[in-house]
Amino acid sequence: MICASGWLLRFQRASCRAAAARFGVAVSSVVKWSQRYRATGSVKPDKMGGHRKSVLEPHGNFIKERIKQTPHLTLHALKDELAARGVDVSHNAVWLFIRRE
Repeated sequence: MICASGWLLRFQRASCRAAAARFGVAVSSVVKWSQRYRATGSVKPDKMGGHRKSVLEPHGNFIKERIKQTPHLTLHALKDELAARGVDVSHNAVWLFIRRE
């Protein structure tokens, strides 16, 4: 990983290629770090991972109501009903949402 002195070298008008060669990293890495620095003022990486809200969360009431109305409704049938409403998800996404509820 490039260190603070690497950034100093980069911003002292060294080319991306020269900075990459100096620190043994890919040119594309130096370019991306430079872009990140210009955009955010820091080379600190963004957070990774974390909890993502389910795409189905806004449709939770619809899903629960459909299951109450038709308890034997299959995952694939529920997925097809959601697709008719413009929600394109897999049957596995439906299963995971139901299991969480």
